[in-house]
Amino acid sequence: QVQLVESGGGSVHAGGSLRLACAASGFTWSTYSVGWFRQAPGKEREGVAIMGKDGTKTCADSVKGRFTVSKALGLNTVYLEMTSLKPEDTGMYYCAAGSRLGPDSLVPDYFYWGQGTQVTVSS
Repeated sequence: QVQLVESGGGSVHAGGSLRLACAASGFTWSTYSVGWFRQAPGKEREGVAIMGKDGTKTCADSVKGRFTVSKALGLNTVYLEMTSLKPEDTGMYYCAAGSRLGPDSLVPDYFYWGQGTQVTVSS
């Protein structure tokens, strides 16, 4: 049974940092692309940090230089390191697994999703 379990969300002040983790079971991250998405209330889900199966990374312009996606294959876990957080980073964050070789931020291209973890950044 495939399962993605996210952790690491919470409440921080602007300028703070968080590291989100997404542990997988039922498949191995080494053969899937990784997508970190977020959804703010009333807004569509958007891709913030993506790693293709080939290891190529991309991220949204709004988080460039602040968010980093990585894999710890030995732990079958992927991470989203978030620094210099801003109030506009607030939202529910989801990890997802897809099969694209290169980075891909299209929600429909991902087929395994975590339950989400809340990130709240106060000013």
